[in-house]
Amino acid sequence: MKKIDWYILRKFLTTFFFAIFLFTVIAVVVDVSEKTDDFVKSQLGLAKIITQYYYGFIPHIVALLFPLFVFIAVIFFTSKMAGKSEIIAILASGTSYNRWLRPYWIGGILLAAFLWVSNQYIVPRANQIRGTFEAKYIDGNSSYNALLLKNNNIYRRIDSFTYCGIYGYDTLIKRGGPFFLYKVKGNSIIENLRADEIFWDTTRTWKLVGVVSRKFDGLKEKELMDTNQHKNYNFTPKDLSRDKYTKDKLTTPDLDRFIKMEELRGSEGINELKIERYRRDATCITVLLLTMIGAIVAGKKVRGGSGVHLAVGFVVAALFIVVNQFSTIFSTKGNLHPMIAAWIPNLIFLCVMIVLYRKAPK
Repeated sequence: MKKIDWYILRKFLTTFFFAIFLFTVIAVVVDVSEKTDDFVKSQLGLAKIITQYYYGFIPHIVALLFPLFVFIAVIFFTSKMAGKSEIIAILASGTSYNRWLRPYWIGGILLAAFLWVSNQYIVPRANQIRGTFEAKYIDGNSSYNALLLKNNNIYRRIDSFTYCGIYGYDTLIKRGGPFFLYKVKGNSIIENLRADEIFWDTTRTWKLVGVVSRKFDGLKEKELMDTNQHKNYNFTPKDLSRDKYTKDKLTTPDLDRFIKMEELRGSEGINELKIERYRRDATCITVLLLTMIGAIVAGKKVRGGSGVHLAVGFVVAALFIVVNQFSTIFSTKGNLHPMIAAWIPNLIFLCVMIVLYRKAPK
């Protein structure tokens, strides 16, 4: 590390942290203005609102826009250097183009590593704080209130041979129905159970009401009817509560375990969980790619100065967000593999970086 490396790296990091600080202040002010009524209704003091909500909100919003602010910071300070002909002087002194990019690589790797650690452990814990507060005091359809799933069917796999489903479930009174269960062996159904209603009993087991059970043995059929039955299935009312914050609140090791468990249960919406898992790694590479793209684009002195570079930066940032959203939709609503969906933006911007690098004046 020489003086030129420290000079560029210091500009890089100070510009980034100053930009993210200003944005955080603006985001908090806007969020306070939007949620003032909710804060008043919660009857919590300022200290509790800060500790129970903003301790989680600030890391969440920073991590969300972290790559884009790295990109904007690189564009801003590099274009200033180019406007003052500092980059021309550096290259004219005999420093190679690749050598000039070295501090950008170092800064990008440092910030990418910081974001990676945050995504795995820090941000999920922050989302627990934010999600709990929003579910309790802000979200009217949260699990803290009567969450009725009358228009949604719930399907689960109990074990390798048994599948069940509930047509509508009320998380408040822990009751739903009708309920059905199939047990298969090979390509044949060996048991078919149906109940008018299922609810969580005080014995911490599931109670079935109006049960009709049919067991098959070849061409033979045995039918049983029962008023009530108690069953000990491998899911609880908590598992049936659909928390939209679940994937955000789990640390990466917990998320990996949760995905495996949901796959065994045959749950729906697993692609959403997998995209979140892969994106925690992919976003860190995004930071590095956007750092290099910003340095290459803004390193050229052009007429119009920083304005042109910033305009290009915002266009690239918008394209990144669009590509990211489209890949997510194609995975959650279509057949696109979650890993491909999470890494498509990086693959596209890697190609963009290579093209820009080859065309950059050296």
